Amino acid sequence: MGTICRCDSRNELELGYINVNINDPAAEAEISSQHEMKCNDGEGPVACDYFGGVYEYIKQMLMEEDDLDQRPCMFQDCSALQAAEKYFHDALSENHDSLFNPQCDFTEHQISTTSQTAPAGAPVSAPLKKTHGRGDINNNIVNGGEEEQRSSKQFAGYADHQDSVQMDKYDKSLLCPKMNPGFYDDDNVVVDEDSPETSDSEEESKKQYRKTMVVKRGRPKGSKKNRKVSQVVDLRSLLTRCAEAVSTFNIAAADNLLKQIRDHSSPYGDANERLAHCFANALEARMTATGSSLYTALTTRRIAAADLLRSYQSYVTACPFKRMSNIFANKSIGKFTREATKVHIIDFGILYGFQWPCIIQGLSLKPGGAPMLKITGIDYPQPGFKPAERVEQTGRRLMDYCKRFNLRFEYKAIAKRWDDISVEDLEIERDDDDDEMVVVNCLYRLRHVPDEGAGVVNNNMNSPRDAVLNLIKKIKPDLFVHGVVNGSYNAPFFATRFKEALFHYSSLFDMMEATLPREDQDRMLYEREVYGRDVMNVIACEGVERVERPQTYKQWQVRNQRAGFGQIALAREIVEEVRAKITSDYHNDFVLEEDCGWLLQGWKGRVMYALSCWKPLPQ
Repeated sequence: MGTICRCDSRNELELGYINVNINDPAAEAEISSQHEMKCNDGEGPVACDYFGGVYEYIKQMLMEEDDLDQRPCMFQDCSALQAAEKYFHDALSENHDSLFNPQCDFTEHQISTTSQTAPAGAPVSAPLKKTHGRGDINNNIVNGGEEEQRSSKQFAGYADHQDSVQMDKYDKSLLCPKMNPGFYDDDNVVVDEDSPETSDSEEESKKQYRKTMVVKRGRPKGSKKNRKVSQVVDLRSLLTRCAEAVSTFNIAAADNLLKQIRDHSSPYGDANERLAHCFANALEARMTATGSSLYTALTTRRIAAADLLRSYQSYVTACPFKRMSNIFANKSIGKFTREATKVHIIDFGILYGFQWPCIIQGLSLKPGGAPMLKITGIDYPQPGFKPAERVEQTGRRLMDYCKRFNLRFEYKAIAKRWDDISVEDLEIERDDDDDEMVVVNCLYRLRHVPDEGAGVVNNNMNSPRDAVLNLIKKIKPDLFVHGVVNGSYNAPFFATRFKEALFHYSSLFDMMEATLPREDQDRMLYEREVYGRDVMNVIACEGVERVERPQTYKQWQVRNQRAGFGQIALAREIVEEVRAKITSDYHNDFVLEEDCGWLLQGWKGRVMYALSCWKPLPQ
């Protein structure tokens, strides 16, 4: 049975910004400086940025949580590539150190659910230790076994060791006090035009990412005979030819081409060099037939959550995709739950829960009284003895913010294969006389659920992907917010899949080159641990081991309609708000378009992400 925690939400609370005198300009400035969000001074609704507070929140986590370096990353396969790269490095240098920890013989098929009621708990996110220089990547690999072995009895009492002063800092950094009054009624919000919107340091930080920082390269010093003659090569052509050689088992040609790619690629170079380095690692793994086994076995090796969180912070600062996705999703949820007395959000892929604290604050300000909020956080189980620990920690933080805002709250954690979840697991309590709104949220994570090409079917002969959509239809949500990675690199034939993946990731590396400096350590970490991991899986793995299986938004449109969903038209005011933010805050090459009821985000004309809202059709 799950652990139940109860607490009176009417007790006296130090509510952060709520207790600040709004007539005190100094206090107003102090609060405003904690956020990167702004309100439009022009006509139309107030633009509520429900994601900007995450930047400062991550910074606060990195400074205050001492044990974050020992915590496993929430993105559970992020360490697979890092360990695989170590394997390749050791093999090439004839350094045969052990890759595997014999004590980490855990399975990922354990199932755990935890339910909690009423606000209590403490923040859950943990910080990352920043990498310095280009040293051995082994320094970032952390075995989180000891963390996993803590007693589960600590869950209910986790809040007892939290410092209220520290929590006040979390509150200031994560929440968005000036924005959420517009959560329900944007037209009636009055914003003080004289109050500062962003601090000088924040403006300087934004300017840093609006322009490309080019590293000047002078002539190398030394005698002429020691200089290497630069040679212009077409790395994409070399990669394509190498992939063709690998697909036809022409090992000699593939090895020769791979050597040429290695000579002209680097994880520290320009976008093409980094792209080539990343794809060369994956091609070598496929050529040596070690890709699938490495990717599967090394999921038990984990890096600290802090390193990836810091790099994620740099990513969301320079790139609008995640931030705009959260604005779209949260504003849509706020619009559809205006009249609800109870809101139940079922989040497939909750991760650290960054999306929800500002929703909590917005619901607490609802005219006529705050509704009851229930969040069911779903994610895949973590390796170890406590597979649901990460999802439970996310719930503790969300419970804490509900307590601070006097919002009645219930949280349920589910760590389980998504296609094995039943409606009963979700504990939906709909009464005929209860004005409850059920919302399903899934942003960019259904691509990891196997489709028909994986050769996996359930008892009803459906693919796991269709099984999850059928589950969502059985839930009968009032709103289904669906975000997808728009990709064509899910073809069964390797040559076709390689070319599509090369096109897709070329845009991503080009985007990073245009928005972040080359020497940025967080950028290199994100490219290695996120892009590199995904490329390794797409190129070097086959069958059920290939978990990266995106589809285009048009393919998802057909799949959703076949499952019995009807599309909800995009809200014009939300689309225009997102468009205005991208135009004012980000690089000119980021694009926002609409097509067939989808909100499309991309780079230089290539669509990378798509968002839409759905509702089950009547039987």
